[in-house]
Amino acid sequence: MITEKEILVRVSLAFLTGVVVGLDRESHGRTAGLRTMILVCVAAALGMILSEQLAELNFVPEVAWRADPGRLAAGMLTGIGFLGAGTIMRQEHVVRGVTTAAMLWFVTVLGLAFGGGKIFLGLIGLGIALLTLIGISVFEKYLKSDWYGHVTITAEFARPTEESIKQQLQRLGAALQDLDLDYDTLHQQRTMTFAIRVRPAEVFKISQEVVQHFSKEPGVLQVKWT
Repeated sequence: MITEKEILVRVSLAFLTGVVVGLDRESHGRTAGLRTMILVCVAAALGMILSEQLAELNFVPEVAWRADPGRLAAGMLTGIGFLGAGTIMRQEHVVRGVTTAAMLWFVTVLGLAFGGGKIFLGLIGLGIALLTLIGISVFEKYLKSDWYGHVTITAEFARPTEESIKQQLQRLGAALQDLDLDYDTLHQQRTMTFAIRVRPAEVFKISQEVVQHFSKEPGVLQVKWT
């Protein structure tokens, strides 16, 4: 039987976990911040404690069957997926909130661990979460990762050609990934959206060069970098 002291310890650890992880998300202006992380983690812990208590109440020594305390936990993990999906936002070609959604799922697991009395396991998980959020972020700026964006050019039908624009983008330092064409026969113009890849350190430099270059290109009506 779970004592009141054990319940207090488990819930307190879940609350502190929500605070620690939530502060990191809040400081970065994420949609699921301090309050959300606390509520999710504590709710998971309470759910696991409740599940364990219900299993103890329904336990009959003479019967081999026993209620499964993991069923409620499995349902909570499934339900948290809907909350996590709500934190993922797409702004044009940029997707944000995936890490926050993953942390919502992660703190739920931590809450279940603390609620189930697996304190050491929960602390290990919390340590890994802090290492991932804080420690690894320090080294991420040294990684040579790519930046993906889009250059949208609206031009006349006749000029410039897609191949010509492609060659010019490559000379300016943008590696092309894909091309989307949209022809407007009414206004006799076409819109070309180039998916590009550049180094993060060169984004501002190349973006300025691309916009300035194509703004002066004959036949180009509009240039947009996203």
